[in-house]
Order: sequence, then C-alpha cells, then structure tokens
Amino acid sequence: MYEKNYPNKRFKLTIQFLKKHIPTSETILDLGVVNPFTQIMQENGYSVENTLGEDIDLDTSTIKNSNSDVVTAFEIFEHLLSPFTVLQSIKADKLVASVPLKLWFSSAYRSKTDMLDRHYHEFEDWQFDWLLEKAGWKIIDSKKWTNPVKKIGIRPILRWFTPRYYIIYAERV
Repeated sequence: MYEKNYPNKRFKLTIQFLKKHIPTSETILDLGVVNPFTQIMQENGYSVENTLGEDIDLDTSTIKNSNSDVVTAFEIFEHLLSPFTVLQSIKADKLVASVPLKLWFSSAYRSKTDMLDRHYHEFEDWQFDWLLEKAGWKIIDSKKWTNPVKKIGIRPILRWFTPRYYIIYAERV
C-alpha cells in the first residue's frame, strides 16, 4: 500500500495527537486491518486490536463485541457507505478518527484495481463534525494539516496551504 508514498508527516502528527489524548494504559480497537500505523501505535506502548477486514458497513459485530476503551479510525470513514451506523455501534466512550478532507481542486479518489480502495465520502470538516454529533459524539479537540507533494503544477502548489487531513478526539455524549 505504501511502497512509493509512505505518509511520514501524517503518521507523525497522528501519533502526537493520539498521545495527547489517550494514555497507553487504555486499550484500542483500530477500525481496519493491521497496517503500518498499527505497528507505530504498538511501538509507542498502545495495546491495539484491529478489525479483520470484514465489511463494517454490513457487519459491525467486531465493533459491538469489543471491550476496548478507545476506538480509532484513521482514514476509514470516507470508504464507508454508512459511517453513521458504524459510529453508533461503537461501545467505547472515546474515539480518535481522521479523514482526508475534500479538496475543491481534486476529484474523489477511486482505485481502478481495488474495490475497497475508493472514497465514497469526501468530507468537509463541518460535515464530519455533524456526522459525529448526530451519531452521539462530542468533539473535544481537532486538528488539520496540509499534505505538500514534491511535484510541479497548480495542484501541488495548492496542497502546500490547503488542509488535507482532519483528526478529532471525541467522547460519547
């Protein structure tokens, strides 16, 4: 997945945000299969279990049966048809989640070879906030950052100052 483009900046800022809000004594259910960021969380002292690759739009049993203190979802909700259902099924009282933000100068991402690697939602920050609030979450903290690329052109220039990622820490209301 990250053979050519390892997201060092995103991973660094994500682990800093996680450390700011979640002590390593709390257990984490990370939505999505084991990935490079799972290892980063574990290397930083977190106890992490992942979902197993099931379609969580249709099967939320792993989420409902988890006894984890915290749920994390890093770049997951944009792939789901119904993130509202998933957010409601979480039993944990704490959520740390991030989404890539909609870029007005770029169309939604769609892999031509991997059906699961597509964005159904392209969120603006206010849309993600509204989704969380409607699903019973109160946002305690949030942060945005850019994702500059080393290419020439108008889009690469815009990526230097247009926020690309949005992360939140929320608690169950």
